[in-house]
Amino acid sequence: MARDTTDFRPIEDFDELVEHLAEGNKPRDKWRIGTEHEKFPFYVDGNAPVPYGGERGIRAILEGMQHKLGWDPIIDDGRIIGLVEPTGQGAISLEPGGQFELSGAPLESIHQTCREGNAHLAQVREIAEPMGIRFLGLGGSPKWSLAETPKMPKSRYEIMTRYMPKVGTKGLDMMYRTCTIQVNLDFESEADMRRKMQVSLKLQPLSTALFANSPFTDSRPNGLQSWRGDIWRDTDNQRSGLLEFCFSPEFGFADYVEWALDVPMYFVIRDGHYYDMTHITFRQFMAGAARNEVPDGLPTMGDWANHLSTLFPDVRLKRFLEMRGADGGPWRRICALPAFWVGLLYDEAALDAAEALTSSWTYEETLAMRNAVPEQGISAPVRNTTLREIARDVMAISRMGLKNRGKKNRDGYDETSFLNTLDEVVARGTTSAEEMLSAYHTRWGGSIEPVFMEYAY
Repeated sequence: MARDTTDFRPIEDFDELVEHLAEGNKPRDKWRIGTEHEKFPFYVDGNAPVPYGGERGIRAILEGMQHKLGWDPIIDDGRIIGLVEPTGQGAISLEPGGQFELSGAPLESIHQTCREGNAHLAQVREIAEPMGIRFLGLGGSPKWSLAETPKMPKSRYEIMTRYMPKVGTKGLDMMYRTCTIQVNLDFESEADMRRKMQVSLKLQPLSTALFANSPFTDSRPNGLQSWRGDIWRDTDNQRSGLLEFCFSPEFGFADYVEWALDVPMYFVIRDGHYYDMTHITFRQFMAGAARNEVPDGLPTMGDWANHLSTLFPDVRLKRFLEMRGADGGPWRRICALPAFWVGLLYDEAALDAAEALTSSWTYEETLAMRNAVPEQGISAPVRNTTLREIARDVMAISRMGLKNRGKKNRDGYDETSFLNTLDEVVARGTTSAEEMLSAYHTRWGGSIEPVFMEYAY
């Protein structure tokens, strides 16, 4: 999230929190695609991490991008920590370890998404390459230890860094040493949200498997295909993971609100200052628990929007749905991830087919898949078959959905070509992570250094 929300309207009751989510309902002609992708900056000389400050640091890249794009700076305690397009059509932000993120504009087609991603990468390369900096498209930092990884001067991250070790063993790795590609998608009603939430939760392990791209940690194989997927199994299980209550046939906005109210908060912002609120839940906040701790210690709609942004389930509900299961990857994956989910969720026939395919999958079965995927990838078992075989059916449904959408580029091609990189994974039966591990044991000569050349932007 590029910039935390400021909205001073007081919260009067529970129904306002539900209505906040319901305001995301949009007619189908207003549905859009918002793609986010993160990447690790590194110095070409020595493949070292890039700190925030200095003439060749993250701040200098942001300042160069600001000059080039004319976007507004996002300032935290006097320091630039991001940029936002003046009309809200996109933003650039920093993850805790310096991961450089583009939060794309809400667009109508994958063609536009791919052009946006390519333009961003060209722009950031133009600024960064004269500094000797390139960017790595992986799901996990392959070389640098947690101690070697830079820390970005962002107030919310200082609070999270103190809190994470109290609630899980891998939260700091999540913050500082992972990257993702996400897509944000719309819904037209509570019923439509429910269908999309349930289908996408059940298929999120498949997304993790298809995009598995983080097999190295601390310069050696970590025994996993998606280290990032494994990290999310013990980051903060109060606010992340697979949400069992979402599998209910009656699941709705109010159920998500009930859950969110009982998750500990991270912060509230008052007069630009971040106050640590990790000791109370939002429900306790609403009951007045912070009345004497912070100025204006009663909750606002801005506090609620910020709280929703600090929840990390596999599919996150805000005024749209966020698909959160995929590792970061090379540039082709930036287009493939939104294509995969748009094909499944934005065409009625495709959504019907995906729902029929997964309708009998239980929470326990989906959780078992989620737990198996970080190590086994698309070979993970599903009932009497494997995820690879399930992937064949799901890819066909996604391809059908994209074809039915009929969104063509100037040359007359529809969006289905953006799935080709995932078709390759299914056809060969090996993930990107397995391909990297094979290279490590053969032509890379037991070194992870070549990854900085072959997977760099």
